[in-house]
Amino acid sequence: QVQLVESGGGLVQAGGSLRLSCAAPGRTFGGYAMGWFRQAPGKEREFVAAISWSGGNTYYADSVKGRFTISRANAKNTVYLQMNSLKPEDTAVYYCAASVILKVVLIEKEYDYWGQGTQVTVSS
Repeated sequence: QVQLVESGGGLVQAGGSLRLSCAAPGRTFGGYAMGWFRQAPGKEREFVAAISWSGGNTYYADSVKGRFTISRANAKNTVYLQMNSLKPEDTAVYYCAASVILKVVLIEKEYDYWGQGTQVTVSS
């Protein structure tokens, strides 16, 4: 079992930035591909970004491309989501997830472990 703990969420004005972190205390991240998903009120959870186990490959949803950056520091067992130029429509609970598939993983059901989520609210 891998426990994932997200942090860094909060309230920010439109145009602002936040950096989310996802840590796995006591675990080695290097054996997992990682991803970020989000769920807005009344909507289904959706894919945001993913990164391969090595960090060499990344993929983004069209809605965040050019504004969000996913990265990882395996030595720190942490994955990050840098979010810039935030919009009110980015408001959601953000979840990180880990997959034993080492390549970039885009499909929710291919992730094996999930964090509890962190709230991001963007005011207009």
